[in-house]
Amino acid sequence: MDGQGKNSACHTFGVVGGDERQVYLARAIAADGCPVLTSCLEKAEGLPGPVPLETLCAQADVVVLPLPASRDGKTLYAPLAAGPVPLDEGFAAHFVGKRVLGGMAGPLLASAAGWGQVDFKDYYQREELLVGNAVLTAEGAIGAAIAGHPGSINGGRCLVTGFGRIGKALCVMLRGMGAQVDCAARKPRDLTAIKALGCGPVGYGGIGGGYRFIFNTVPHLVLAAPALSKQSRDCLLIELASAPGGIDLGAAGRLGLTVRQEPSLPGRASPQAAGELIKEAVCHILEEG
Repeated sequence: MDGQGKNSACHTFGVVGGDERQVYLARAIAADGCPVLTSCLEKAEGLPGPVPLETLCAQADVVVLPLPASRDGKTLYAPLAAGPVPLDEGFAAHFVGKRVLGGMAGPLLASAAGWGQVDFKDYYQREELLVGNAVLTAEGAIGAAIAGHPGSINGGRCLVTGFGRIGKALCVMLRGMGAQVDCAARKPRDLTAIKALGCGPVGYGGIGGGYRFIFNTVPHLVLAAPALSKQSRDCLLIELASAPGGIDLGAAGRLGLTVRQEPSLPGRASPQAAGELIKEAVCHILEEG
């Protein structure tokens, strides 16, 4: 099995926990002709009946955990499981002797000393997955903006804060839809790159008003009262960054501005594409040994 499709040397995969992305991941692996078992996905539709974790680990040689593997370091991220799946030494012991892959795995690996005996790789460190997720996040963010505002992207003034992977994808997509796009960044090289894309480079201290949409991608405060007070009440702010985010929610509320919190968009807006991206990253890791 490889990132492009089938391979005669198939592994037996176990897909454990997660959301709809894991469902589509399991389907994509099965479509490549590899045996797949699932566990902790009892509420999922369109999958063969899940098996107990002990059965899965007895038969699978590669186990794929979700993205994120855990949100709280105490339970597996498994919204489609029949109930909470505690992270403890017993859970970690199931995976000794297996190749295990999971995403954003820090809290999981800190949950039990036994993970030190497991052959584990974090697939969310793969650049191809990060770039692909950024594109899906940008698509979902634009969809949320369209759904949440009576105005049009086309011809509207948009501000993107941050010029990382998601910020770059947003700039390109918004420009392609005919928006007037400014992007706020700190590094001179990023400001030059923003200008080269046909967008307006802005320093954080120089954010003006008149925006119809503001998309934040920065996980620390960059949109405080001084910048927010320059916006009209029909400006829609889309928060994409992880907690604590970059928008002063208290100031936005006092000013009557609407903020849509849109975390983890790929898993909610494009679970099939997101699951297939995970499959490709897992395949690349296995190919590289």
